Amino acid sequence: MRAGDDDPNVRVIVLTGIGRAFCAGFNLRNADGSDVTGPDFPGARGTHDGPDASRQHFFHGFTDLHRDISLIRKPTIAMVNGPAVGSGMDMALHCDIRIGCEKTRFVGYHHAGQIIENGGCYYLPKMVGLGRALEFAYTGDLNAERAYEWGMLNHLVPSEKLEETTRALCERIIAVPPMVQWIGKRIMRAALDSSLETTMVMTSNAGGLLNSSADAKEARRAFVEKRKGNFKGM
Repeated sequence: MRAGDDDPNVRVIVLTGIGRAFCAGFNLRNADGSDVTGPDFPGARGTHDGPDASRQHFFHGFTDLHRDISLIRKPTIAMVNGPAVGSGMDMALHCDIRIGCEKTRFVGYHHAGQIIENGGCYYLPKMVGLGRALEFAYTGDLNAERAYEWGMLNHLVPSEKLEETTRALCERIIAVPPMVQWIGKRIMRAALDSSLETTMVMTSNAGGLLNSSADAKEARRAFVEKRKGNFKGM
């Protein structure tokens, strides 16, 4: 995703799974009840010991990877083709947009004796409201229809239409000047933890920059000439 963010030929990044699941999460059948965030955990970094070792391994080796998804400047879409379990749910929530089908399910870490991590506790209350987020926190399972009703899924379509719907949305996104999307995304994400006044300052500052951009001028010409714009992110 970082490589796609840096590639000028990439306008939208779609994250999906291969096979039955979007992401099946940690393999509990191989867990013996010991700490799965220790040195043998796939995302671990460092070899230090002590009471804080587990947290350090998990935070630096795994949590950072999820947070990086939210920092991608370009539009990101989670095409949730099946169950999004544990960290799979977190990855989907870090994306900007989620598209699901009847096979989609969101499953927390509850059956592994853990709380929602890697962004779930942050995004869920903002997306669905505190009461619904706590209901999920108490149960750890949500089907596609309920996720759509709650607002976790932007779109819910039949599985055979999932890729078609996602590609159609990508085409609509590509038709808009990229700088508008990059800056709008960054301001909206920052606004989640900011005030109205600060957000208005950010938008007024951004408005002037966008107005003088080459893409904005091309967008205005394309609108008048009734044609598609040729945008370059400049």
